[in-house]
Amino acid sequence: MAKEIERKFLVATDGWRQNADKGIRLRQAYIVTMDDRSLRVRIHGNKRARLTIKIGKSSLVRNEYEYDLPIDDARELLTQAVGIVIEKRRYRVPYKGFTWEVDVYEGALEGLVVAEVEMKRETDLPDLPAWLGREITGDRRYSNQSLATEGLLETQP
Repeated sequence: MAKEIERKFLVATDGWRQNADKGIRLRQAYIVTMDDRSLRVRIHGNKRARLTIKIGKSSLVRNEYEYDLPIDDARELLTQAVGIVIEKRRYRVPYKGFTWEVDVYEGALEGLVVAEVEMKRETDLPDLPAWLGREITGDRRYSNQSLATEGLLETQP
């Protein structure tokens, strides 16, 4: 069983851009949403698609299962979204032994920029880059699931 262990932050400045890769466009939709679980489809660029199941109420650690999906099936599933289809560009930014993923949201969520870092253990303490804003780990309003079903409720760094 795979575990997702991550921390999330709002992004306060563009300082991350100097070390970022070129980024990839993501489109994702939630097919099933519940308080403690979700089923999501995500298209990476126009090259590949994945189906992801997440289970758990913890804000830091959840069970995560991912499976490749034919791109045509993924496009069809996007039309079955609960809420909106999330559009964003994801950049990978290395920083002191960890890789941060910075999501720059587009469409209905334009203006929101979030960074997350995945860790191997709950006890990992990654150094925090200066371009981060406040931590939003566990703030349900910033989960992709909530953003898709309820929209953006707050945008302050």
